[in-house]
Amino acid sequence: MQCDYFDRGVCRSCTLMGQPYGDQVLDKEIRTRELLRDAVDAAGGTGSVEWLPAITSPESGYRNKAKMVVGGTVQRPTVGILDHRQRGVDLRHCGICTPGIQRALPVLADFVADAGLIPYDVAARRGELKFVLVTESPDGELMVRFVLRSEGQLPRLRERLDDLRRVLPEAVVVTANLLPEHKAVTEGDREVVLTDQETLPMRFGSITMHLRPQSFFQTNTSVARQLYDQTSAWIDEVGPASMWDLYCGVGGFALHAARPGRAVTGIETSREAIRSAKQSAREAGLTDVRFAADDATEHALRARSDALPELVVVNPPRRGIGETLATWLEESDVEHVVYSSCNPVTLAKDLARMPSLRLRRARVLDMFPQTGHLEAVTLLSRR
Repeated sequence: MQCDYFDRGVCRSCTLMGQPYGDQVLDKEIRTRELLRDAVDAAGGTGSVEWLPAITSPESGYRNKAKMVVGGTVQRPTVGILDHRQRGVDLRHCGICTPGIQRALPVLADFVADAGLIPYDVAARRGELKFVLVTESPDGELMVRFVLRSEGQLPRLRERLDDLRRVLPEAVVVTANLLPEHKAVTEGDREVVLTDQETLPMRFGSITMHLRPQSFFQTNTSVARQLYDQTSAWIDEVGPASMWDLYCGVGGFALHAARPGRAVTGIETSREAIRSAKQSAREAGLTDVRFAADDATEHALRARSDALPELVVVNPPRRGIGETLATWLEESDVEHVVYSSCNPVTLAKDLARMPSLRLRRARVLDMFPQTGHLEAVTLLSRR
């Protein structure tokens, strides 16, 4: 992939830009294999691990979510990042974003100017509009979120909503997120939905997941689909009668692995994500699937020994599941674990804490081309 922003030194976020794509994937696979091999050795493991071929992605146009800093002036806003002086750098034609987002960003930049929304000046701590967050569904629909410092420009956004929908009809969900604090985060706690529609449907075959504004979803749609297919195939192979999906988000793993007679429980701290997961299960008619808002580790620690599932799926953030949950899994009677990780370093640390669970299969998925990040999914079974 070639990127003018990278070539001009304007943006270096994609650290592997210019490196042949095949080399990128091979390097990620080698690094992950080495980390997991060392973890298995440290745990006193034996036996071979079946490594499936890496799942690749389109090199460009893959990212279904754009988090763009708004800078510049009311007349000439920028959407992109900030430079070392905290000034706006415009990246409205970023090539790793999906085609729908690439079409939307220039329209949104023009809308910011036409509506008179005041970009937030980080250095001066003045202004209102901090970020524009855009997510595209597999059907080409968009969720657009304006992150504001205060309610001051909410009336203007409401007044101009019809204008936005006219120039960007794909925007089926539009919200304002309020972030009054001056700190290095992307969004605040309060969300004001401006459209009648509150969720962005993410259709994956027979399963439709409903994405709410503050819910997590995998950023690469094509690779996420293959991730769900792979984990579901492994789960069907071992055939558990019961399973937990910890850190379930909007329920991707749980919904795809649900089968008649299989009791499935999804656990996630975000109440908005759980609302979405429950809606998806209800629409799909999945009566054996339940979701609850709870901390994954606390849920496991409170569980009765006679109520444990046969299989547990974990999909934690970059920090991994940590020592407490890994130790609980190690000492439990859970027979199988499917661990999906966006950080092979913490994945390896967690696997080393669970020597009774043998690493049977592993696969690298290139969820983030042009960067050093990746997704790795593993199947573990008790020795």
